[in-house]
Amino acid sequence: MRTARLPRQRRGATEPGQVALTRFLVVLTDVRSQDRGRDERASPERRRQVVGASSREAAERIAGAFMALGMVRAGRQRVKLIAIGRRHTRG
Repeated sequence: MRTARLPRQRRGATEPGQVALTRFLVVLTDVRSQDRGRDERASPERRRQVVGASSREAAERIAGAFMALGMVRAGRQRVKLIAIGRRHTRG
């Protein structure tokens, strides 16, 4: 399984003339059969697809496309939208 590798995020305050943007991941996972008290840190669900997006609007459109899949509609897969960090660009 391949996952997207994103560049390392720079930490610190936004400098004058820069705009901070939040990056997003859209993750398609398999739903576990025995889903009692889901703890993603201890035992995460198996990832089927991971897609990065630079804006929330783009991430929501990708998530909407994933939600139209038959396996998601049948409840066997799940779509997650995750905000992962900030990227600084010149404004």
